[in-house]
Amino acid sequence: MIPYLVRLLDMIINNAAILSDWKRATVVPIYKGVDRSLVTNYRPVSLTSVVCKQMEHVTVSYLRQVWNRYDWLYEGQHGFRPGYSCESQVTLVCQDTVDSKENEVMLDDIKIDFLKAFDLAPHHQLLMKIVDSVSN
Repeated sequence: MIPYLVRLLDMIINNAAILSDWKRATVVPIYKGVDRSLVTNYRPVSLTSVVCKQMEHVTVSYLRQVWNRYDWLYEGQHGFRPGYSCESQVTLVCQDTVDSKENEVMLDDIKIDFLKAFDLAPHHQLLMKIVDSVSN
């Protein structure tokens, strides 16, 4: 099965096109807590193709290898990295704050909420940029 999946992924990357079935998802609301009558207490989860999820996993694994090989990620980047978490990020920020206070060093803190940023991104254009950068 793997050779067929490799060929399929190769065709998708070379043609910059994703199969239409992979673009479809069944969205299921998952209850988060508190009042069940409020829509805001549900998180949407998209159920997609198993093969598509496997391809995403392969792609993410490859990108992580490239990022690590060329040291492209800032050491303070914790999101979407194995061995890092929200807790490790908060711990680092707290430690930096304490260190700056003890050393009497000024510390600037900027917080930006990107909650919906990826949902608004033009995915087709991003895919084209990735394909262009890989081919160059």
